[in-house]
Amino acid sequence: PSLPGILTVLVLLCLTKSVNDVVSNIFVNVDLGRSVIPGIHRDTAHATRRIVAIVIWGFGIAVAYPFLPLANSDAFKGLSVMFGFMLTLGSAGIVTQMMSGLVLIYSRALKVGDFVSVGEVMGVVKESGVLSTKIINMRNEEVTIPNALLVGSPIKNFTSAGGEKGALISTTVTIGYDTPWRQVHAMLILAAEKTEGLRNLPKPFVMQKGLQDFYVEYELYAYVDRPLERIQILSALHANIQDEFNTHGVQIMSPHFVLQPKNNLVVPKEGWSPEPSDKI
Repeated sequence: PSLPGILTVLVLLCLTKSVNDVVSNIFVNVDLGRSVIPGIHRDTAHATRRIVAIVIWGFGIAVAYPFLPLANSDAFKGLSVMFGFMLTLGSAGIVTQMMSGLVLIYSRALKVGDFVSVGEVMGVVKESGVLSTKIINMRNEEVTIPNALLVGSPIKNFTSAGGEKGALISTTVTIGYDTPWRQVHAMLILAAEKTEGLRNLPKPFVMQKGLQDFYVEYELYAYVDRPLERIQILSALHANIQDEFNTHGVQIMSPHFVLQPKNNLVVPKEGWSPEPSDKI
């Protein structure tokens, strides 16, 4: 008498698998960029496919459950209650981590390959899982952060805003007012162009962050392809900046005056574009 029930269960599970395969193919096409579904982003297609698969299989198992042999027996009901009770007690923390993981995915705060900073951890996202996220830091160490902790912490993503441009890095120098700003910009850009690991396109650029009491604060920005080598690349960039400034006889210093100089420290107009600024 249990054979018809078993056959019914098998048929229902086969139908469930077929429906799941069809739906999964739709989301796979979205993930690969072959299809577009309003409201479904490529970055969230994979997670949405897994959630929909859980719903489909849960519905299929719920429909097939009454047809299982001994499904109505007291022993089977007792086991179901016991497993349900154990799952309820042990899943509180897991559910919290899973919901936090969904928040990270659907907020698109980070994804695999992004260069991020979370608290004291800075590195590249290796894996974004249901319960935790793994980040490879500058020392090539794998750091595992629970998703609940990530949701409660500010996440700085240095990659997502740049898109295909890469991660943006910067360094600051302070130079006296007696050095033409055009020359400083040119030297900083030349130093960046000579640094291996920095992109020439998009071109590095310089911003004047502030006009302080005794000096101008310049910040050089450039895009990097290998974020994990950020420390080494910045070290090479600093060396090239020193070489470039030494080559053109410009001191890297932040002057402070005890007494006001007799003559004003200004750059005459004829000296506004000295080498190398006269070449760009």
